[in-house]
Amino acid sequence: MSKKTRKKSTKSTSVPPTSRTTRKPAQKTKRAASKTSGASAAKQISKKAKGKAKDLTTKNAPAKKTSESKSSSSTPKSVSATKGAAAKKPATKKTGSRKTAPKTVITPIRMAATLAEGDTAPAFFLPRDGGQLVSLANYAGRKLVVFFYPRADTPGCTLEAVAFSRLSNAFAASQTAILGVSADPLKAQESFRDKHQLSVPLLSDEKLGMLKAYGVWGEKSMYGKTFMGISRTTVLIDANGKIARIWRNVKVDGHAEEVLTAARTA
Repeated sequence: MSKKTRKKSTKSTSVPPTSRTTRKPAQKTKRAASKTSGASAAKQISKKAKGKAKDLTTKNAPAKKTSESKSSSSTPKSVSATKGAAAKKPATKKTGSRKTAPKTVITPIRMAATLAEGDTAPAFFLPRDGGQLVSLANYAGRKLVVFFYPRADTPGCTLEAVAFSRLSNAFAASQTAILGVSADPLKAQESFRDKHQLSVPLLSDEKLGMLKAYGVWGEKSMYGKTFMGISRTTVLIDANGKIARIWRNVKVDGHAEEVLTAARTA
């Protein structure tokens, strides 16, 4: 054979290029399959591990709950014990000490001056309702009743002023004049007069001169508190300017009638 024929035959017997190229993908597919199988195996292992972890947590969970329940059940005992101790303590404090209700009656504590029966009546010079000025000298030779009231147009003061106004003619028949005195301004006295149709003169002592001189202004107490004010008082002055009678801490009911009886005999 010639050399040319040998070369052709060797070329024909050689492996075609396609067979070489086809082998490589097969190897790649094997590697990919091995990788996928490995990944699936890893996933299965991780799932198993997770399942085991869940089993462990579920097994340990009841133990925690029981410990918590024990702690929770033990705490109420301490709370109930403290409550019982607290409930027992006030019983020991309350024994032997009782609170007394405050008195509702207003009582004088200390007065600015002391006036006694038989003393000379202190002089005064004050404005009355309507603007006129009134003095003790205006009533010389006559008997005079002066009733001091805490405040105009209050329930007790209204009843007292109405009672003296109602008996004003009876007092005049016994030659006795009547004056009402408080620390209210003239406008309050005039509205008090008009509202209740009072017929007795009402004097205004805003500077407290007459109130202190007659001993009706001072400290008072009510509900445990002290304050300055007028103590309801009535004074009967005879025709000679002397104090014939003094009523302190007056109770309104029947008071005007009692003063009228004393004025008739003075």
